[in-house]
Amino acid sequence: MARELHLNAFLMSVGHHEAAWRLPETDPHADIDVEHFKNLARIAERGKLDSVFLADGPVLWDQVGRRPSGVLEPTVLLTALAGATSHIGLIATASTTYNEPYNLARRFASLDIVSGGRAGWNIVTTAGLDAARNFNLDHLPAHKERYERAAEFVDVSLKLWDSWDDDAVLADKENGVWGDDAKIYPAAHEGRFYQVAGALNVPRSAQGHPVLVQAGSSENGRNFAAEYAEAVFTAHQTLADAQEFYDDLKRRAAEHGRDPDHVKILPGIVPVIASSTAEAEEKEAELNRLIRPEYALPQLAALLGVDVTTLRLDAQLPDDLPEEEAIEGQKSRRTLVVNLGRREGLTVREIIARLGGGRGHLTFAGTPVQVADAIQNWFENGAADGFNIMPPVLPSSLDDFVNQVVPILQERGLFRTEYSGRTLREHYGLPRPANRNTGTPILI
Repeated sequence: MARELHLNAFLMSVGHHEAAWRLPETDPHADIDVEHFKNLARIAERGKLDSVFLADGPVLWDQVGRRPSGVLEPTVLLTALAGATSHIGLIATASTTYNEPYNLARRFASLDIVSGGRAGWNIVTTAGLDAARNFNLDHLPAHKERYERAAEFVDVSLKLWDSWDDDAVLADKENGVWGDDAKIYPAAHEGRFYQVAGALNVPRSAQGHPVLVQAGSSENGRNFAAEYAEAVFTAHQTLADAQEFYDDLKRRAAEHGRDPDHVKILPGIVPVIASSTAEAEEKEAELNRLIRPEYALPQLAALLGVDVTTLRLDAQLPDDLPEEEAIEGQKSRRTLVVNLGRREGLTVREIIARLGGGRGHLTFAGTPVQVADAIQNWFENGAADGFNIMPPVLPSSLDDFVNQVVPILQERGLFRTEYSGRTLREHYGLPRPANRNTGTPILI
């Protein structure tokens, strides 16, 4: 069977570009409008995309003056989207640093059942002191410790999702036996970070358990992804960097005894689409002109680990930036931004413009054919198994991608024309995992 692209729609309020809300076409209140997100999910499903994805964090992002800042709890919102769609996958971010395994495993298992097996969990460890202070902490846990905690968190979650056999429910009315207690397995977990005794109170889902997604590209992040992730969201500016990451992560997965084809690597791309290259570049420039640097500067300074007073808008990055080892949060994204600025000799103002659309993800302005060519190039040259599509303006940019780019990819035989299954695992071509308590896989 020919290899096919995987495409997710990464949804963010009125678009990924921070100034999208200032355009006449957008609704600045759409960040908490469920109907807005239902419409986006239906557009993505019309394009036969694999999933919609919602990022999240346990903290108020940015200054509220900068952009729409309301963020509905994603598993709640995706539950609403599950009822508005029938096939498209539903992926949400949730932190292993600021949750407990039992509660989170239950939320995702519930979403998986409500949606008929379409749920995915984007596992993050969460950087930033602001988040820590929302959870009774006065310091950010160390980068390495956050990943050690995440590994144990996922192990516990897998035990919980496997705490019911697929045939544990008997529903035997004649003999008055609803379920078989011999087919229930308490987690009985006692570890460094967690003690979880009982079984989950939600049965095993149609796809076994939610698809595990990961989005960190640091050394610790790569090791974690190689061991656990079934899809990896990542950010790269160049084909060469994407190829290095792709080869490295596939190799690490194989070293863990996993099939590298069962780890889907999906860089982000922000497509600015128009009928001509010049028109697309002008659309991008119009958005960039609406950025207010005074909001963007503090965020850039925090990412770089410097005082905001050391950054000058019309100068390049300072030569004496802190060493990477001194940075505890967003290590891989910080490295990407520094390399981008150094490689292209960008001023701070130009870096802010480049980050305004995708926060370090690849931004591409061009015609539908040019966008399709760029996607195909990375896909066919060992850089990606597909892409996280990050529309700069919503809903119009997602509509443009579905109406104008997807048909080109379909005509080239690179992307599905119909869904062949109902679960997110089937969309990704992933096997249903065996219950680790029984060792017996159940085929869908």
